[in-house]
Amino acid sequence: MDEEPLDIIPVPALVAVLLHAEREKGAPLEEAEVLHIRDNAECIAAPRSAHIAMVQERGYDDLDPENIWEEWRAFRAASDDTSAAR
Repeated sequence: MDEEPLDIIPVPALVAVLLHAEREKGAPLEEAEVLHIRDNAECIAAPRSAHIAMVQERGYDDLDPENIWEEWRAFRAASDDTSAAR
């Protein structure tokens, strides 16, 4: 019988933790800070189907831990663009 693969999932979502850290700092996070937060994030292991359900319930996909700095910068740029459009 094939078992479903397990995904390692940061909880809470990395994007939420990074946003909170940046608000607390009052300035943009530096790459070393983002990597430190990622490396020390609380994680759970869950079957892939549970991970997919979690993302659907949350309403957004989290940042990829393997590409955290690039994805964080892209998220921040998109957030800045959205803020400027208001």
